[in-house]
Amino acid sequence: MKYYWILYFFIFTTCWSQQEDAAQIKALYDMSLSEAKGYDWLNHLSNQIGGRLSGSVQAEQAITYTKEQLDLLGLDKVWLQEVQVPKWVRGAPEFAYIETSPGFTNNLPITALGGSIATPSAGIKANIVEVQGIEELQKLGRSKIEGKLVFFNKPMDPTLINTFSAYSGCVDQRYSGAKEAAAYGAVGVIVRSMNLRLDDFPHTGSMSYDGLPLNERIPAAAISTNGAELLSTTLTLNPNILFYFKQNCRQLLDVTSYNVIGEIKGSKYPEEVILVGGHLDSWDLGDGSHDDGAGCVQSMEVLRLLKETGYKPKRTIRVVLFMNEENGLRGANAYAERVAASNERHLFALESDSGGFTPRGFSFDCSDKNFEQILSWKSLFEPYLVHLFIKGSGGADIGPLKNDQIVLAALRPDSQRYFDHHHAENDTFEHVNKRELQLGAATMASLVFLFDKYGTKTNTATSGK
Repeated sequence: MKYYWILYFFIFTTCWSQQEDAAQIKALYDMSLSEAKGYDWLNHLSNQIGGRLSGSVQAEQAITYTKEQLDLLGLDKVWLQEVQVPKWVRGAPEFAYIETSPGFTNNLPITALGGSIATPSAGIKANIVEVQGIEELQKLGRSKIEGKLVFFNKPMDPTLINTFSAYSGCVDQRYSGAKEAAAYGAVGVIVRSMNLRLDDFPHTGSMSYDGLPLNERIPAAAISTNGAELLSTTLTLNPNILFYFKQNCRQLLDVTSYNVIGEIKGSKYPEEVILVGGHLDSWDLGDGSHDDGAGCVQSMEVLRLLKETGYKPKRTIRVVLFMNEENGLRGANAYAERVAASNERHLFALESDSGGFTPRGFSFDCSDKNFEQILSWKSLFEPYLVHLFIKGSGGADIGPLKNDQIVLAALRPDSQRYFDHHHAENDTFEHVNKRELQLGAATMASLVFLFDKYGTKTNTATSGK
């Protein structure tokens, strides 16, 4: 008879706990959807400040603004962490055209890749050779590449439902294309934008020369997908066309910037930290609303929602708005170094850096035991149409925190429209839906709540207390 009472007690307490969890999660969603702050914060970041490239005046304005807003939330502590960041400037707008015969030209939309050198002051005009990825350079050899522009035209794979997988499948040509083409004597590279849609917006992004001496570096630019299609077709009709482009970007000395950090101190285990964050910097072409203004304001909302619903965290909940994700990860590395130096114990870190679209779920970098616990929470999210709980990566800015103990996670919104805007002029505020943005914030807050309440399976001393 004793065992029946034990079983009954276990079932009763489990059901009661699930009801409590469901009630708290509903309160978080209700608050996020009815009394939103994140959308207003994003409006200011996007429309009053704009694109926030590391080292820019706009980046510094964003630091000041977000710190002020965190101060207004009445957190236990808000501070800035100093970090040295690269300062790359675009300069005057880029210009490019195809010359089919002397005097007959057709302009094409391009943009310099972040970190690229400039062209000579008069620009570059040369014949062009098209390849479908870095691997084709070796097949062509130096004799067919030297003195020419290399046109990397490998598109994102439209058959992949996970658009981030499609992005990963061809982004190497943007990041390493210039370095690889320079080895064969190319004078510059033009890269098809990482975009599944055909449009006239060239998409920038980081590139690297990987230590190549300055005198061996060649300029690199992205061309819009419509421009890439036109260039490819024209090359098929006339392989002897000339391509001209001019860009004025340059790399300056590193400057001082900051991560913006705020926290609610844990009531029971203040030494155990749960982190939520996004990156405050963005590229300069649009205003960085999806990448990653959305992730920043959602992360700020997590702390506000927990406070406004009256929840008292057991563990310290910390928001970090990282600087310099786009072209260096300096903020992420500086934060991880600080954590290691101070022996801080991070249990869980959650990043939002996939746009402000409808939340679908999360990916987790964690042990099987922790993932088993996470899957037991899945039913709590199903009323909000959040179903995706998978093993995967956590995110670039929280990646340096990885160890055997911490659970890393990334919010996974619907990704089908993300690369329409990613690193392009049309990553702007009007393309963010308020309801979708706030659903994402509530989804993040709910997961943070569950990890705060139950701990992690590797955290045996306090797990489940």
